Amino acid sequence: MDFIEFLRIIEKGLIVSCQALKEEPLYGSEIMAAMALAAEQGGAVAIRANSASDICAIRKKVKLPIIGLHKVNYPGFDVYITPTIKEALDISNAGADMIAVDATDRPHPDGLCLEERINQIKLKTSKLVLADISNYQEAVLAEHAGADMISTTMSGYTDESPNLVGPDFELLQKIASTLKTPVICEGRIWNPDQAKYALELGAHAVVVGSVITRPQLITRYFVDKLDEAFKTHIVTTG
Repeated sequence: MDFIEFLRIIEKGLIVSCQALKEEPLYGSEIMAAMALAAEQGGAVAIRANSASDICAIRKKVKLPIIGLHKVNYPGFDVYITPTIKEALDISNAGADMIAVDATDRPHPDGLCLEERINQIKLKTSKLVLADISNYQEAVLAEHAGADMISTTMSGYTDESPNLVGPDFELLQKIASTLKTPVICEGRIWNPDQAKYALELGAHAVVVGSVITRPQLITRYFVDKLDEAFKTHIVTTG
């Protein structure tokens, strides 16, 4: 899929992140494929998925573009989203249309700088590359390094980014208004109003994961809200 076609398909749309880790109840490639199919039927424009096995299973079920990544923990390194070229090749071969990489300014296990990593991925896979960043400076570096798109995925998850309850709208707006590379808003979007606002601020598309695909977190969100409301009621009437 070429870049212009990819942009057209996802423009102002909802990308659903279908991921589950080993310790989660819905872990398993077939379950994630079913989740992706449900997202497609609901109107999603693309899927974000983790690992070659999940991507392969999803590719068989849905026709939507897939943003692929592979979360791997290497001892001594904080980066875990497609940290080396090996993971990029694996998810490309599995059927990903775009490859998401950790583009934060932190050491990677293979020792490559971001520009080298992006260039090698494009050369070896002919796939589009999405740079997951945590702050504005990283977004600038990602654009200079040749990333096809930038995502706010890592904001709030590094020491160089703010710890926010909701999406990093300030970062999104700054990227959208000053850089030429299209930006995707991802991270802590919990309701449609936040997603809509992200598009209004200039996001080309939005990624939503937990509130759609992680029922244990959705349940906890509701439980916490009910507990909060009940405690407030007790204080007010007690």
